[in-house]
Amino acid sequence: MQHDATVHVIDDDQAVRESLAFLLQSVRIPAVVHESASSFLTSLTTGQNGCIITDIRMPDISGIDLLRRIKDLNVPMPVIVITGHGDVPLAVEAMKLGAFDFLEKPFDDEAMITTVRLALNRAKQAEKASADRADLGKRITSLSSRERDVLNGLIAGHSNKVIAANLSISPRTVEIYRANVMTKMQAESLSELVRMAITAGLAGSD
Repeated sequence: MQHDATVHVIDDDQAVRESLAFLLQSVRIPAVVHESASSFLTSLTTGQNGCIITDIRMPDISGIDLLRRIKDLNVPMPVIVITGHGDVPLAVEAMKLGAFDFLEKPFDDEAMITTVRLALNRAKQAEKASADRADLGKRITSLSSRERDVLNGLIAGHSNKVIAANLSISPRTVEIYRANVMTKMQAESLSELVRMAITAGLAGSD
């Protein structure tokens, strides 16, 4: 079961993290605070979604190191980095490591809220895309070996006649398998089937 989308505020400065949490909660965005990257990583559980706000300069694990850990752990939450004056090189490094955005101190409250909402929207889209891929994977798994062969032929752009010749079966039999594929994949057109194949990473299969 997944948790509600939550903003995780990570900063070793108590005043900063509490003021950020108050700001977000004032516009009805759930937020929890962590005094260090270590405490956040310790509390991390499967299925969490939302986004992360982290200071770039912290003792123990820095914001940059946290980004590396998050990348290694495949944590899907977008990361917003807070940087101090003169930390532009670190901010650029953070973006290269996959940070969603960075804001320089002192940041504008509205800018922070806008950035958080964009990050949460990105996270929601990524979550939906992941669920869609998982659903497509189940549909593909439901195909028989021969139906999968026909699917591969279709997404390769082959006609029923060519698929039939390649598989040493009749075009009529290909039509039957093709109808089964469309039904099982829940595709209403060939173009929709191709889009599904691309999403599932099947495009280019032989």
